[in-house]
Amino acid sequence: MTIRKAVFPVGGLGTRFLPATKAIPKEMLPVVDKPLIQYAVEEAYAAGIREMIFVTGRHKRAIEDHFDTAFELETELEAGNKHALLALVHAIKPDDMDCVYVRQPRALGLGHAVLCAERLVGDEPFAVLLADDLMIGEQQGSGGPTVLQQMVAAFEQSPGTVLAVQDVPRAETRRYGVVDVHGVDQALAEVFAMVEKPAPEVAPSTLAVAGRYILTPAVFESVRRQPRGAGGEIQLTDGIAALIGKEKVQAFRYQGTRYDCGSKEGFLQATIDLALANEELSESVRAHIRRVMS
Repeated sequence: MTIRKAVFPVGGLGTRFLPATKAIPKEMLPVVDKPLIQYAVEEAYAAGIREMIFVTGRHKRAIEDHFDTAFELETELEAGNKHALLALVHAIKPDDMDCVYVRQPRALGLGHAVLCAERLVGDEPFAVLLADDLMIGEQQGSGGPTVLQQMVAAFEQSPGTVLAVQDVPRAETRRYGVVDVHGVDQALAEVFAMVEKPAPEVAPSTLAVAGRYILTPAVFESVRRQPRGAGGEIQLTDGIAALIGKEKVQAFRYQGTRYDCGSKEGFLQATIDLALANEELSESVRAHIRRVMS
């Protein structure tokens, strides 16, 4: 089976970044020179996915505009012979990539956002990417695979639900969906328990689900059957947990780095690290850091 579609739940309010996100979607906040949503879309594209499904809200028009044609801008760049910049703009949405948008009328949780994409996904496995989790694969800048590429390869090896996971401090388990697995040391391990945002003292492990999923269409009915969970929201974690024992649910330890760009700390860390990795910026950024630290 091939993963052909990716769902991007982008309907949230971004309250952790107020007042910046009062008028700007959090997914459009730039890390160096690209908005968060573009990093996620590029990751999906690199994994061979060509249909991008955005679950948006009424205040997220800037995302649609970003992946649309900017006629006036492109005309100005072409008239000014700014071909490198024009190519950069065209690369935002390659010709073989389709962008589809569906509204989430109310922010009722990640599970609800995924349900909003059901008719567009249809009866096939699909990826879900949370844009405020910026994921950089190990050696990605040197031609290594992105995190989603690694997950697609794992899915092809063992079809079924695949969840990106990472170890977190026990004190932070209440921020994540947490899994317990068979084969603790394996890169791809079967999940036998999963809990949404457990208190540290009752968390089944410290293995937390990061912002990347490969799901089967069975998840839609499973989510639909769940009562509202943590925070009064329709939780994707609860729907996935209900599939355990009915179909294969697997945890995948990816090779790479995750930045929680929904938090100020994670956003700043990502900005610094990606600036240091940028050939044009790295020298001046390193010099500035040295001056600040001296």
